[in-house]
Amino acid sequence: MLSRTADHLYWMARYTERAENLARMLDVNCRMTLLRQEDEAVRRRWTSTLAIVGQLQPFLLTHQSVSQPAAIDWISFEPANPGSIEQCLDRARQNAHAVRGTLTSETWETLNATWLEIRGFRRDSVSVQGITNFFEWVKFRSHLARGVIEGTMLHDDALDFTRLGTYLERADNTARILDAHFASFADDASKYDDAADYYEWSALLRSVSAFEIYRKVYRDVITPRRVAELLMLRDGMPRSLHHSMSRVHAILVKVANVRSVETLRRAGEIQASLQYGRIDEVLTSGLGRYLEEFLNKTSDLGARIGEDFLVSAATV
Repeated sequence: MLSRTADHLYWMARYTERAENLARMLDVNCRMTLLRQEDEAVRRRWTSTLAIVGQLQPFLLTHQSVSQPAAIDWISFEPANPGSIEQCLDRARQNAHAVRGTLTSETWETLNATWLEIRGFRRDSVSVQGITNFFEWVKFRSHLARGVIEGTMLHDDALDFTRLGTYLERADNTARILDAHFASFADDASKYDDAADYYEWSALLRSVSAFEIYRKVYRDVITPRRVAELLMLRDGMPRSLHHSMSRVHAILVKVANVRSVETLRRAGEIQASLQYGRIDEVLTSGLGRYLEEFLNKTSDLGARIGEDFLVSAATV
């Protein structure tokens, strides 16, 4: 496959997945702010969210302070923010347009329709009360695009690079969501057995479509320790770090070339640490430290994929 074609397919998938995960992160924050809490706690939550997606500094260049409406608007619709949901879907469409001959007509029409529809959502027409409907729409369009891609595209290198972008982006975003919600635990592993704050942990599970899965796996109260284990080390959980990196490694094995030996080794190293890791050891050594190292490794892996297979390593 031409590296330029692989590049467009890879980033088409990453931007589509990124838009979905931004919607998931915003949705759980909106649900949490429905609880009675002080304004300062709400501000800290949204400040943390902006920081975890790498958008706090650009936001503060144009806003004097952080507020919920301003943060939602910035991450959802702001045209000057290249990392907004709207801009992600626009870039996904641009990449799809560049390789229309490789995609099926159904795939192109789905991504193009998503781009056309989001232009109908305006910041002044999406009220705070209806913003969750917008997030559900973003998630639905991402699910639809993924289903059409899997159901209509030939299972060849084109689909492999599309899947590669999806799973690497998913691993990165799940780690960021975990990092944001476990930041307050520091290195005190004893806190992870506390079943308090049921609503917060159930909201987190729902944000990654894992609430019912948690009930099937553990059949017990929700504790931070089990939430971390499910979203990190359970291969059967579709959005877990283990599941995502297992798929990344398997795809890299399929598309390997003479330049990708080290990239494949590093992907295998990440996958093995998740496959054979134990949650007690992760918590004892520090979850925040583990997630920071994981994000650094996936960032390095993304750069290496760009060097080995794609036209250039685009910035994320």
